[in-house]
Amino acid sequence: LTWMTALNAPLLGATTSFPSTAENRQKLRADELQREYYEEQRNEFENFVEEQKDEQEERSREAVEQWRQWHYDGLYPSYLYNRHRI
Repeated sequence: LTWMTALNAPLLGATTSFPSTAENRQKLRADELQREYYEEQRNEFENFVEEQKDEQEERSREAVEQWRQWHYDGLYPSYLYNRHRI
């Protein structure tokens, strides 16, 4: 191709290597859908991790409470924590 025909090719209706606007819109829409999908997946995973962390904290809190009840010696605060000598 000469430089003149290369410049006039889009005007003459010749096929070019540039994508059409419809193709661009289709790609942008696909990218947007993919972005939304991955954002939703990330949000669901973050919620799952937060729920797991909350459940672990609750189990830990219950275990500590049970330990305190079992080792309570009738004094408040507990005698074990007020001893100056062992």
